[in-house]
Amino acid sequence: MRLVMTEPVERMNRPYARRWWALLVLCLSLLIIVMANTALTVAAPDMTKDLGLSGADLQWVIDGYTVPYAALMLLLGAIGDKYSRRGALVLGLVVFGGGAVFGYLAGSATTVIAARAVMGVGAALIMPATLSLLAATFPRAERAKAITLWTATAGLAIAAGPVVAGALLRDHGWASTFLINVPVAAVALVGAFVLVPPSRAGHHDRIDYVGGLLSVIWAGALIYTIIEGPHFGWGAKAVTAAVVAGVALTAFVLWELRHPRPILDVRRFTGRRFAGSNLAVALFFLAVFGAFYYLTQHLQFVLGYDALETGVRMLPLAGAVFAGSALTGWLTPRVGMKWTVGAGMVGGTTALALLTRVDAASAYRDLVAPLVILGLAIGLALSPCTDAIMGAFPEAELGVGGAVNDTSLELGGSLGIAVLGSLLATSYGDHLTDATAGSKLPASALDTARDSVGAGYAVAQGIGDKAHQVAARAAAAKDPQQAARLKQQAGELAGGARQMADAVGSAFSDAVAHTSLVGAVILGIGTVLVAVLLPRRESPAPQVKEEERELVDSAAG
Repeated sequence: MRLVMTEPVERMNRPYARRWWALLVLCLSLLIIVMANTALTVAAPDMTKDLGLSGADLQWVIDGYTVPYAALMLLLGAIGDKYSRRGALVLGLVVFGGGAVFGYLAGSATTVIAARAVMGVGAALIMPATLSLLAATFPRAERAKAITLWTATAGLAIAAGPVVAGALLRDHGWASTFLINVPVAAVALVGAFVLVPPSRAGHHDRIDYVGGLLSVIWAGALIYTIIEGPHFGWGAKAVTAAVVAGVALTAFVLWELRHPRPILDVRRFTGRRFAGSNLAVALFFLAVFGAFYYLTQHLQFVLGYDALETGVRMLPLAGAVFAGSALTGWLTPRVGMKWTVGAGMVGGTTALALLTRVDAASAYRDLVAPLVILGLAIGLALSPCTDAIMGAFPEAELGVGGAVNDTSLELGGSLGIAVLGSLLATSYGDHLTDATAGSKLPASALDTARDSVGAGYAVAQGIGDKAHQVAARAAAAKDPQQAARLKQQAGELAGGARQMADAVGSAFSDAVAHTSLVGAVILGIGTVLVAVLLPRRESPAPQVKEEERELVDSAAG
């Protein structure tokens, strides 16, 4: 057996014998780029305290990964198709691992954001490469099953990140969460050489770099707008980015329509199956990332679980994704993707609707059913959509196909965190104002508490600490009258602390319910649109062989 796999998959006259082992390598690679975001959600409080991060700093620590990741995928996917898909995977793992080490060593907000951006570049190389290598390595009859396992891995990573990060945070600092990725990347790197066969397009002309550059500009500007506007206000930066995104997207579409070999044939979006699948992926990850964003905060701040306990309580989501993936593998060939995707989207809408019942008295048991239903929905819907998107591309453009799927995913996730996160913050602030109306708490304390649920509990904790200090002074006072006054003051402060804590918990719970209602409406409307778009009968877009396309182009010339 060869130590390094050198035979290109395109030259094999039968299916690659170790293709399921190769899939394991691809799934490991996918695991770390999803975990890189979900692990950060539980490490953020420690990082904020240690580095003194402002709200804007923390937001860009999170999103410094997203902008290069989403912006570069299409261009890097095309480059991988032309030169080497496995090479793109290997380079991505090296860049990603290097960024993780850089993040571990970082000591300021600027360096952490830079490290996350480097990891985002690595992810932009890895993500489309995993799907293109999967599609190239597996015969068409097995591809749907392989994509199902790929999708289930993404669901596992969503819950595994907080569990692993939470375990590390019990004995180590936030920087250790960056190192989660390094050993996995190293194993995947070795596995890529040993188990994954080389692959690239059999025929591929010069890359459309103008279209690629325009895609980088419009996707990057759009993601920046999604982040900047809802979180920091629609000032000059957000408006400028929105204009740039609109102009660049228009130029991209016009250029691609005229180019003889576009980096992405935008006419594919006129196909109902292709357009419906992309819309379903984007909407699902809008719901999933948005819900994950506020449920982890609810578990940590309102219900009082630590990082590890929070991660463990998200595991029903991951288990349900696997169950849903197994079900869709059996169901889709029998009833068609329209019904399985539709059922998944109805399930996702139902899960968000159940979260509208969250209130101050809710316990973890009230979240289990929505988590399980949401996980089942992800497993049901996403695998058929990804299979449909990849099936719309010829062999020479599998990397581009993977990039399109992953860009839809990332745009949806970014919208979920930005739009639902912004709505959550506004709703929380409004509910807290109502809950503390008429209280004797200082206006400055109330303003601080309205900033976030973490800030609200910090204000309550500060008032409680002051109550303990005053009570200690009362116990030490020798003058009975002074002791009585101090004891009364301590009692008032303790009552104020309890009032603030109760108000914060109630306000955030109400905000979760309100945000879930909006998310359910968005996903419900999207469910109807996807149901209209997806054709009743399976009719994958015909794939033109490269040799035939060359003949057509020659004749046209």
